[in-house]
Amino acid sequence: MKAFICSNLKKNNSLSTVRDVCTMLEELNSVPMMSEELKGHFSGANILFGKEEQLINDCDIIITVGGDGTILKWGRKAAAAGKPLLGINTGRLGFMATLECDELHKLRKLTDNDYSVSRRMLLDVSINDRKYVAVNDIVFSKSRFAKLPEFSVSAGDYEVTRIRADGIIFSTPTGSTAYSLSAGGPIIQPDAQCIEFTPLCAHTLFGRPMIFSAESEMRITYTAYENSEVILSIDGNDDISFAEGDCVRISKSALTLDLIDIDGGGFYDAVHNKLMRPLK
Repeated sequence: MKAFICSNLKKNNSLSTVRDVCTMLEELNSVPMMSEELKGHFSGANILFGKEEQLINDCDIIITVGGDGTILKWGRKAAAAGKPLLGINTGRLGFMATLECDELHKLRKLTDNDYSVSRRMLLDVSINDRKYVAVNDIVFSKSRFAKLPEFSVSAGDYEVTRIRADGIIFSTPTGSTAYSLSAGGPIIQPDAQCIEFTPLCAHTLFGRPMIFSAESEMRITYTAYENSEVILSIDGNDDISFAEGDCVRISKSALTLDLIDIDGGGFYDAVHNKLMRPLK
């Protein structure tokens, strides 16, 4: 087995965890692979270094070491390459990760094929001639101190709602436990097929989350008020200007992300241990 290891070395314990992962993989007669840009951090280690694109094509699985942001960063690349991804958490919550950094002994299950795969729906986003893919969510938010814009949300040719709000969120089932959850959206089983819509601080008594069929094409425009501006953010990273009159289209992607679940029931364990933990 060849494993391409991607890490966020800014996270505490990430460097030592990556070294331990490499040692464990070698013991399992597997080949750890890493971008040549990280070679200086792992001199003397028995690691196959190379260019990122080539390693992604050649590997059997992708292993991320870091937090949920690391999984989101590499998740789109894993989906595009059709490679399963295993997340090892060295961040805070690490909701999407299967393993914590003190559970590396469970990597043996990879070579024993003793694991399951959770297939996650992604979303395609198009605005004018630009195209993107979202693993978690697409967030429309007004710029700081701006007046509330009015958003128009349509499913196909039918306008579902017009709503004045600080912003709106469209999320995958995977992203239902991210920003949407904080804004009052429901938790959705991650291998479900649907598109979640959640308003942000809507100026109405009836601004509620909605669930749309995965086959829906969502169309979003906005009307500015006193030159209010709207920023489009995908998975918390891409800040994209979104002008009044532009139409953003959101639909189910042909790509899927396969997340490796070492023990099974990882999603429900994460809800119980990570989301409900502050209540205990």
